[in-house]
Amino acid sequence: MPTYVLGVSAFYHDSAAALLRDGEIVAAAQEERFTRKKHDPAFPTRAVAFCLGQAGITARDLDWVAFYDKPILKFHRLLETYLAFAPVGLQSFRKAVPMWLGDKLHMRRGLAKALGCKPKNRFVFPEHHESHAASAFYPSPFEEAAIVTMDGVGEWATTSIGVGEGNRMRLLQEVRFPHSLGLLYSAFTYYCGFKVNSGEYKLMGLAPYGEPRFEKQIRDHLIQLREDGSYRLDLSYFNYCQGLTMTGPKFHALFGAPPRSPESQLEQFHMDLAASVQKVTEDVMLRTARHAHKITGKKNLCLAGGVALNCVGNGVILREGPFDKIWIQPAAGDAGGALGCAQFVWHQLLGKPRTVKPTDSQRGSLLGPRYESKEIKAFLDSQKVVYEECTTEAQLADRVAELIEQENVIGWFQGPMEFGPRALGSRSIIGDARSPKMQSVMNLKIKFRESFRPFAPIVLREHASEYFEIAPQHDSPYMLIVAPVRQDKRKPVEAGAKGLDKLKQLRSVVPAVTHVDYSARLQTVDGERNPRLANLMRRFKERTGSPVLINTSFNVRGEPIVCTPQDALRCCLGTEMDVLVLENFVIRRAAQKDLPVIDREKYLSAFSLD
Repeated sequence: MPTYVLGVSAFYHDSAAALLRDGEIVAAAQEERFTRKKHDPAFPTRAVAFCLGQAGITARDLDWVAFYDKPILKFHRLLETYLAFAPVGLQSFRKAVPMWLGDKLHMRRGLAKALGCKPKNRFVFPEHHESHAASAFYPSPFEEAAIVTMDGVGEWATTSIGVGEGNRMRLLQEVRFPHSLGLLYSAFTYYCGFKVNSGEYKLMGLAPYGEPRFEKQIRDHLIQLREDGSYRLDLSYFNYCQGLTMTGPKFHALFGAPPRSPESQLEQFHMDLAASVQKVTEDVMLRTARHAHKITGKKNLCLAGGVALNCVGNGVILREGPFDKIWIQPAAGDAGGALGCAQFVWHQLLGKPRTVKPTDSQRGSLLGPRYESKEIKAFLDSQKVVYEECTTEAQLADRVAELIEQENVIGWFQGPMEFGPRALGSRSIIGDARSPKMQSVMNLKIKFRESFRPFAPIVLREHASEYFEIAPQHDSPYMLIVAPVRQDKRKPVEAGAKGLDKLKQLRSVVPAVTHVDYSARLQTVDGERNPRLANLMRRFKERTGSPVLINTSFNVRGEPIVCTPQDALRCCLGTEMDVLVLENFVIRRAAQKDLPVIDREKYLSAFSLD
């Protein structure tokens, strides 16, 4: 009989479920994709049901159920923090404690209730950073590796350094709350008017428009950084321990302004703040990586935790750090903890052997629902959608490559949905990276988001080092590394442009994916992980000479990435997307005569401005 281990992350941010069968990943998905609520923190009922359905089992067949942190230990941290700052923070205390006195503090009971039964063996509660570390090391392509996990906070740990060898891992050192690189970055995210726990990537995208002129102030006043990457924050500038905001009056006085109101004008001031904290963050990440190498002696590095989604910092570690190779968990945030805690049970608790695969064992992170052509065809017919059906892979690749060459924006819906925050070519919007207008078209007419935000390139792996400064032996299959565009692919620009005016300058032969500092958040594509996308891109290269396309997530601002064909059609009709490709069906907007009616304003207003 096979052994099943279910991993769950829930109740804080971005709930998810992951299922192992005899140690192999069966499925993994985030709850938000099913409920259509961004970062849904509720118990992942639908994600669990999907995972169980993929295995053809029910909850009563589960041998072990793991939860991604220790709720009681986290509650102890909250109580100690409130007591340390009392009587300040009473309002925050009153808000938090009633939630904890419910199912959060009685997690075994809550899990059993949600699943409808207990597992055959027992519930397991690894520590938060153990779950992150397990998600980083166990699926990686390394027999041995140093491990670094960095986030806002788990129970107490905010940064951890560990080591993995074979089927075992152990954590060696940590930085503890309230000192946190993730919370420092979130404080600036809040101060610049973005939403904490979801707007950090906006801050990272804003940074290249600014100059790091506040870097010295951050180092002098906010963070005391040591050579080994450990650090302490001056908590008198922050409010996250005792209040409902991230920053306090002393922070605002240091930079001479109150926090920016969301959706208000972005000034050069905010861009310079973003550049400054990004520079400090990269320094902390690099120092921590170097220290991990020093104390472990390993030549490879695995990364997880929310800070590992800072792909600019990851690129710095890859280029300037001491490691031969790095591997980053695609679902590096809390969602990935569901996978990590399940793998922790299988390898660390049960001592089961681990098989290391040359690429990794995460199957391209394509672990979610997929839909067969037969059911897609029935759905399209029921909606009276006009479509072209491609009967061969070559026909599909040639038709879509032709449409991209004509500067159409393509909704690309193929195979299993991605696990993690990045669209990796299954639920993507793609377009021609050579087009000077494509970035603004996608931002304003498709994504309905801020104009400053860059798009990522996808590039055939065998051509990546021709366009980007990445060594041929390295790849970036999960869009988690930023690399500069090569000098010979750049175009000269006039000096003196500042802020958002830099957007008007064409900087390379692939301007739609070249950020204003000549960087690109790179995804390499190969035929093993994503054969249909690789086939399309090779055909596009044959037609145009370019192995590069734009890839962005298939959603609008504030909406989770689409999951079902219904989600995809609704998103297509709610935007100005030109073409939708559902598996082998090509749907051109211009060919439609009797499309379902979608109220665009109502559709867009259903999602918060995130």
